[in-house]
Amino acid sequence: MINLPDNASPLYEKVKNYVLQNIGSGLWGQDQRLPSENELVSALGVSRMTIHRALRELTSVGVLVRIQGVGTFVAASQAKSELLEINNIAAEIEARGHSHHSKVLLLETLMTTPALTTAFEFKKRRLVYHSIVVHFENDEPVQLEERFVNPDLAPDYDQQDFNSQTTFEYLQQQTPVTEIEHVISAIAADEAIAEHLRLNPSEPCLLLHRRTWTGDAVVTVNRFTYAGARYSLGSRYWPSRKK
Repeated sequence: MINLPDNASPLYEKVKNYVLQNIGSGLWGQDQRLPSENELVSALGVSRMTIHRALRELTSVGVLVRIQGVGTFVAASQAKSELLEINNIAAEIEARGHSHHSKVLLLETLMTTPALTTAFEFKKRRLVYHSIVVHFENDEPVQLEERFVNPDLAPDYDQQDFNSQTTFEYLQQQTPVTEIEHVISAIAADEAIAEHLRLNPSEPCLLLHRRTWTGDAVVTVNRFTYAGARYSLGSRYWPSRKK
């Protein structure tokens, strides 16, 4: 039996990480069929419900493809992030069979500006956490991540080592996300963006603004900048139908 990591993560997350590690290492290549759910239950010593949830979630973000009556397969590699979901960029990159690492440029506490106070829906200005991180795929910078974080919902954010874990992983452990807001715009790289993403000044970029909530409280206000020529954002969904 394969031993899953002994940490506080939910079992289905451990199964997801096991699958992603096998894909990232090349053990399971593109279009390869995964072991059946029953085989994974026996190998990992967890329930079929746990296996099913893990595979379902990896399918929903495009890492796997499930064919009814045939099996579950590793999806073809794509440099694309799901727009309507919030995912761990490290897991996305590793699922494509590539290596991920990050570089923390800034981790601090600051006083909100009037605009940021409004974005957080605070009644008055107050201190929040602020981080800037560059994410690399095979040593090429692909995302400049800037986060402002509500300290009430993610305590000790400024004490974390985000070179060893992503900000996404820490935030997911601290508080559930119940609502997401996304706004996308096209921008020209300024000098700072060009430097961090290794672009020419004024080169086109995609800017994703994201806010997340837990209940009525705003947890994070974020800016994710991508090199336009290296990355795409997309989604597939089914609008609700009127009866």
